[in-house]
Amino acid sequence: MKHATLAAALLLAAHPLAAEPPPPVKPTTTGIRIPFWLSDGTAPKAPELKLSVNGKPLKVTRLLDQSNDLLVLLVLDWAGDLTLVDPARNALLEELDKLPANASVALLRAQDGLRVLLDPQESREKLKETLQAAAVTGRAGLLNAIEQAQQLGDRVAAKSKVRVAVLFVSDSTIGNYREDYTNPVVNSSDSGDMSRRFPEALINEKIRQIAGRLNRGDTPVFAVQLNYYTDRLNNAYQTGILDLAAASGGSAEFCRSLADIPTAISKTLQSIVALHSVDAEWRPGKQKQLEVSLEAEGRKFHFRTRRQAPFAAAVKPPGGPPK
Repeated sequence: MKHATLAAALLLAAHPLAAEPPPPVKPTTTGIRIPFWLSDGTAPKAPELKLSVNGKPLKVTRLLDQSNDLLVLLVLDWAGDLTLVDPARNALLEELDKLPANASVALLRAQDGLRVLLDPQESREKLKETLQAAAVTGRAGLLNAIEQAQQLGDRVAAKSKVRVAVLFVSDSTIGNYREDYTNPVVNSSDSGDMSRRFPEALINEKIRQIAGRLNRGDTPVFAVQLNYYTDRLNNAYQTGILDLAAASGGSAEFCRSLADIPTAISKTLQSIVALHSVDAEWRPGKQKQLEVSLEAEGRKFHFRTRRQAPFAAAVKPPGGPPK
């Protein structure tokens, strides 16, 4: 893996990023990337793939499979519940030893802005030492860091021949954010105030806005939520995490007990290791909603079938025929 390139890109997150994503950069080339997983059958070769967007066949330029390097952006959103964090830490330490040799992990934290704790070129032992020492403090950060994490993944993937995925491991609750998402009653003297009937409205609107932007990015975001609450506000928040992961092309796991934590982390990392991605030539048109079709004879794929047009076509088609 080109660690220098990855480390340089990760330095962009060494300081807190802006709360809102920066304006998109105009693309100099056109292309689109489709992450996918095999549901059935053997791994395909690039010439076997049939990819189309909005019914128009696209020319596949590159396929990245499990033989290619993998970068995992592991983001810790640990805000203070040691009874949850300690089992998660132990599970991560165990699973890191199972990662293939071509997988690298960059360790980040979500509190007070997305920050890098360890670059991916460091050894597995250094990674485990840093993870063991990671602080459990501060406010919840997933909602504030998830877009920046995906953007970072997109920038790395655009410059390197590497598969990239984001993994959040979080013990956050909606009440632990600096922002007040509890939607206090706007007019306390009005018994018919709609904010009384829909206390989760602020959460739902925040999720809707973030999901719309994640749906335009390429890097899939996965989340392991270490807790599960049944109250109305946290239920809306947890549903929102599921929606955000799906919008990015990833998935989310929720732990209803301490025993669920190791299983959820192991399952999610197995999905990340099995990640494939295909690049293709594509020119944006007037349609904002993209319907994606990906096929190969004798295979079944899991991928994001609907997405918004990317902010910028950052995928540069490589020279030469697809491999």
